[in-house]
Amino acid sequence: MQAGSQDRRVELTRALRDAGVTALLAFGLFLPLIGFETQQNIRNELILTTRLPLLFTIVAIVGVGRLVYSLALDPWLKQRTMRPPQATPSAWRAPVAKWFIPFSIGFVIAYPIIVVAIKGLGGAVKWVDNFGIQILIYVMLGWGLNIVVGLAGLLDLGYVAFYAVGAYSYALLAKTFGFSFWILLPLAGLLSSFWGILLGFPVLRLRGDYLAIVTLAFGEIIRIVLINWVDLTNGYAGISGIPRPTFFGISFNANDDGFAAVFGLEFSPIYRTIFLYYLILALAFLTAFVTVRLRRLPVGRAWEALREDEIACRSLGINTTNTKLTAFAMGAMFAGFAGSFFAARQGFVSPESFTFLESATILSIVVLGGMGSQIGVAIAAIVMIGGTEIMRELDFLKQIFGSAFDPTQYRMLLFGFAMVLIMIWKPRGLISSRDPSVFLKERKSISSDLVKEGHG
Repeated sequence: MQAGSQDRRVELTRALRDAGVTALLAFGLFLPLIGFETQQNIRNELILTTRLPLLFTIVAIVGVGRLVYSLALDPWLKQRTMRPPQATPSAWRAPVAKWFIPFSIGFVIAYPIIVVAIKGLGGAVKWVDNFGIQILIYVMLGWGLNIVVGLAGLLDLGYVAFYAVGAYSYALLAKTFGFSFWILLPLAGLLSSFWGILLGFPVLRLRGDYLAIVTLAFGEIIRIVLINWVDLTNGYAGISGIPRPTFFGISFNANDDGFAAVFGLEFSPIYRTIFLYYLILALAFLTAFVTVRLRRLPVGRAWEALREDEIACRSLGINTTNTKLTAFAMGAMFAGFAGSFFAARQGFVSPESFTFLESATILSIVVLGGMGSQIGVAIAAIVMIGGTEIMRELDFLKQIFGSAFDPTQYRMLLFGFAMVLIMIWKPRGLISSRDPSVFLKERKSISSDLVKEGHG
């Protein structure tokens, strides 16, 4: 009895020491970043002000978080590693998994109707646009990158380059030749796919870190070209006045031939927002459907074989050159679709929208959701993109930390902290189990502990 109490005291002492050291390190790290702030007075002079309440609050959160991790989370993780691997999911997961996908599809289809019923026509625009369209764009991008990273196992850090190619292809062709959105949508996908093949050829012999460096360089090359080719792309100023998509030739404006006037409705911007929502939803469903179908075909099985072991893949007679090129081409095509939609939705594109941070965000969505998992990528996109958008709604924090406090400035800090927690809790992603593409007689879910790097 005394030995047990002594061990608990030792653990508590160690946890308190770790929490104190972590809080001290957090104080030293955040003191210049958060503790001090420069402001400009009426004489255009920079003055140094302090934000000590905010600094101490963040330090306290970090210290308490470390204490909770040492006392509760770390022992739980150690016990979980001692448990034997389970090839089949728990009993409660079966009914949840059965109804989760139909419920989710029904919810996203009815989402604009629900928002309009709750917020009205005027208040629903923000929720449909920021929390609907924005999330679905990243869901589609995540599913496209999931082909390259999750299925084929090719680490791509320049995926935003194909996103940019699709956006600029639509912007330039729509303004120059006046082509409609429905013609330029597949054309933008084909052009992005072509650039994906061009990227694939130089990296056929590369894997891992070397492939990541080359794809990162490719993404930066595309961005620099967009900045410096001023005659074509207008440089940093970007391209504005991009034609927007229409509903079978009917524009969403306040004219007599606009959507509202044709259908006898009162003019409101919500109609165009809802139309764009269902458009990107259809594109996302198309991406998911094509990915699932391709995974069951020989090319999809070749991607998975390439991911697991390239040498074994070659020994089976699989053409790894074609396999890699098809993965890059398919992933780039869906990025081109998303890019053309982005340009049509915004009506303006510039190189600032296609930085490396976008590639990192999309790759984080794939990794956190679980590489190879469609559902996991969608959940990760909702959590990450929706979470950052929610930060814009936390105005009540200004009453605590002062009117100058802007919650959106700390969204990347919380974003990184959340990624660390998820990687500790679920190192193979939110959805780590896999359903095999090919099975004998009976489909059985594969646990992440039984396959390489959580793939199956």
